[in-house]
Amino acid sequence: MALALTDNARFVLETRYLAKDAGGRVTETPEERLRAVAAHVAAAEGSASGEWAERFFGLMTRLEFLPNTPCLANAGRDTGQLAACFVLPIADSLTTPDGDGILDVARWTGLIHQTGGGTGFDFSGLRPRGAPVRVGGTASGPVSFVKLINDVTEAVKQGGIRRGANMAILRIDHPDVEGFIDAKSDEGALSNFNLSVAVPAGFMEELAVDGAWELRDPRDGAVVGRRSARELWSRIARAAWRVGDPGVVFLDAMNRDNPLAAEGRRITATNPCGEIPQLPWEACVLGSIDLARFARAGDVLDWARLETAIGIAVRFLDDVVTVNRSPVPAIERTTRLTRRIGLGVMGWADLLAGAGLAYDSDAGVALAERIGAFLRRVADDESHALATARGPYPWWRPEHGRPMRNVARLSVAPTGSISTIAGCSAGIEPYFSREVVRTLAIGEIRERYAAADLPHFRTALEIAPEWHVRHQAAWQAHIDNGVSKTVNLPNRATPEDVARVYERAFRLGCKGITVYRDGSRGLQVYQAVCPTCGGRMVAQEACTVCESCRDSACA
Repeated sequence: MALALTDNARFVLETRYLAKDAGGRVTETPEERLRAVAAHVAAAEGSASGEWAERFFGLMTRLEFLPNTPCLANAGRDTGQLAACFVLPIADSLTTPDGDGILDVARWTGLIHQTGGGTGFDFSGLRPRGAPVRVGGTASGPVSFVKLINDVTEAVKQGGIRRGANMAILRIDHPDVEGFIDAKSDEGALSNFNLSVAVPAGFMEELAVDGAWELRDPRDGAVVGRRSARELWSRIARAAWRVGDPGVVFLDAMNRDNPLAAEGRRITATNPCGEIPQLPWEACVLGSIDLARFARAGDVLDWARLETAIGIAVRFLDDVVTVNRSPVPAIERTTRLTRRIGLGVMGWADLLAGAGLAYDSDAGVALAERIGAFLRRVADDESHALATARGPYPWWRPEHGRPMRNVARLSVAPTGSISTIAGCSAGIEPYFSREVVRTLAIGEIRERYAAADLPHFRTALEIAPEWHVRHQAAWQAHIDNGVSKTVNLPNRATPEDVARVYERAFRLGCKGITVYRDGSRGLQVYQAVCPTCGGRMVAQEACTVCESCRDSACA
């Protein structure tokens, strides 16, 4: 079966995924790569491996489903590391017998990034800057160790084909939270990290009444200071307005769908893009279904065909957990105890455009609710069926509900590379522009969207922020992991606009939220293309202006 690939898809595959000889010449076809992935994953099926390899191969070659980058790149090869998302614990010590000291974790980070994974960390347990240390002197604080791991990531560079990605999280009651909030204010600082402030519901209650917030020493919980909740919140919004960081994660919402929380296994960190809240020492495998390939006139989707694809995809991802090999022994153990997977969607903007629905419409949000509920029901049923046949995840207990093979099943990822391969829009994002330049580690690509001339076509910056948040919340209502979504803001947006986005996300039940104000960073992954000359459009306060012909698109 021949793959129907765009030029951009072939470029990404040949640069990032396909085998090459010593001279750099491609020695593998896209079909051969997918065949190798299917066979490697289907080995988990034992005597039925041949049958399931064909089903997996068919689903991928039709571009209806694709797994995450490490699986596409590493399956059938020596590394055998197929997971995308990792969370590592960090103890308040340089080294520990358990391997979770700061220097231990720096080593694990390097090994994970070498195989294409991304890592998340909760730095909240580290003593604040200036606190005494056992050998004399004072501690340098969490931000200094974020910088250390950033440097490790920079050195590894994931083979030069993928940017190193990390997530650093710090609780809003940590004494160093203000320095953490401002840690990326200088251009280029912590370039391999996203930052998020962890916010409990109690803080939001204090914010609502303009109350005071206590800062506590993580070692003993002692109160070491008080701040205005409103001033802390405004500081977060100003920093995000300037550089896009930090985002926020809502701790209680992150554990809402965590059946292990009642047993003391609370989630405090996520992977780099926030779509997988995970336990310490846990990894997760991801994959996404291109919704647009199931479009059907009359009822939007071919629901029967989509149901079949969801079932096969859940089984594929569970098989990935079985055949995966982690470079970190503790992660190998924990991942097999939870068997967490993250099946998500892409092609959402394409589906809406094809159905004649505006992204910023009640009908568009309602369709997200409908598909999300369908995805949840089918994925849960398949995981339950697998649990009946193979056994539930080992940490399952009867009080968690009906047996499941996987502690969580669903996630919406950014799908940057795999959406390019599939030839569809990324994740649940709207189109950024009618035509864009995307800057990747492997080079630049240009994409023009087929829906560009339809009357209901609206771009990310033309869509009011509340619609971005409503879409994220609509999907999150049915997603047991998390949802990766960027709220795109025009350059003229204010810090107050950012604060309102974060507050709306909390009210609507999102687990986390990220904003990006157009033009707020020197290096921007997406840039609009000038319709007049094809140059890049550069953000200004009320307009975007072509850097070549100076043509402008003004608000």
